Amino acid sequence: MDTADWAASGLAALTGRPDGPPDGSRAAVLTRARSVAAELQASCGVAVDAAELLTGRAAMLGLTRRGRISAGGATRLLRARDGWFALTLSRDDDIATVPALLAADEVAEPWSAIEGWALQRDAAEIVERARLLGLPTGELGETPSAPTVIQQIGVRAARRGYAELLVVDLSSMWAGPLCGQLLSRAGAAVVKVESHARPDGTRAGDGRFFDWMNGEKLCYAADFDAPGQLRELLTQADVVIESSRPAALVRRGLGPLDIPARAGRVWIRVTGHGGHGERADWAGFGDDAAVSGGLVGAGPVFCGDAIADPLTGLQAAAEVTAALARGGGELLEVSLAAVAANYAELPTADVELSDVTPPAAPPSAPRAGALGADNARVAELIRGRSSATC
Repeated sequence: MDTADWAASGLAALTGRPDGPPDGSRAAVLTRARSVAAELQASCGVAVDAAELLTGRAAMLGLTRRGRISAGGATRLLRARDGWFALTLSRDDDIATVPALLAADEVAEPWSAIEGWALQRDAAEIVERARLLGLPTGELGETPSAPTVIQQIGVRAARRGYAELLVVDLSSMWAGPLCGQLLSRAGAAVVKVESHARPDGTRAGDGRFFDWMNGEKLCYAADFDAPGQLRELLTQADVVIESSRPAALVRRGLGPLDIPARAGRVWIRVTGHGGHGERADWAGFGDDAAVSGGLVGAGPVFCGDAIADPLTGLQAAAEVTAALARGGGELLEVSLAAVAANYAELPTADVELSDVTPPAAPPSAPRAGALGADNARVAELIRGRSSATC
């Protein structure tokens, strides 16, 4: 295990208490991520810098380690009566839900109130209540490691070059868009689909991050509640990436079993905690899902910056390329928490570091288009592919 690589990558600068030395206990995570990146490069020819993917956002935003507060600031690792849990309050609705979580009429300072309340309760009880209210949360180490779920749902097809592939990216935030970004770098045409009612949340943040994830994609606006043309686009897709709760697409008739199957199509579903049973309804973001999977630094403290997101995006891209090599016709399911749990099983090192390198910003990305900027180009793409298959 090379803690020197961990220190030089920028990940050590993002892991540990802010008033203490950087934490090198999770150095094996970078080693494994580099192995996945090498597999991806072998399958599609894209040179991937795993450290850049894991630290790029922090470098852009000037984030550093904050111990039990996530690097991005929206998630906290909190002590319960019997253990630890993570809770994310990143949205206005999340903060507005805190009084209901605490069964209080009003709450002046959410985090202080939650900290005191949590010490009187078991972590499992807290997490269950938070999930009933739709809050992103996770009990430390609750999720076991698990492989990607692979289901054959269509016919296989002869392998094609990436320049021939159409990828429809229905995902948002980080993990799913990163998968699409890597496929775009491999040469595929990637269409990023959003709605005016619910655009990708990262559009409202630092534009450099949105551009990094989406700058090489066609930007397409669709109405998910009147999805006629979106169905046509999905019908022509060779790869579909989704990251909403599975029922959200299925109830609109846009699920993987609802769309006429193009031969060899690969559909990848990225979720917080899984695509089936009660876990399919659990909200999850990169930091709280990492805690759910047990991927934390010593203490415990947060490991990296929302680390389950880029690890899952990298894994998702590798899974898609492997599925395409098998001939496709598959539904793949990966979850942030399960990917984090897979990495959490790696050996840890009892080491503190002093000489570390801050995260380095990734190269500048092309400017992403406005929402719907490429609708005409995508409509022409649909017509061309449709006529070619008639």
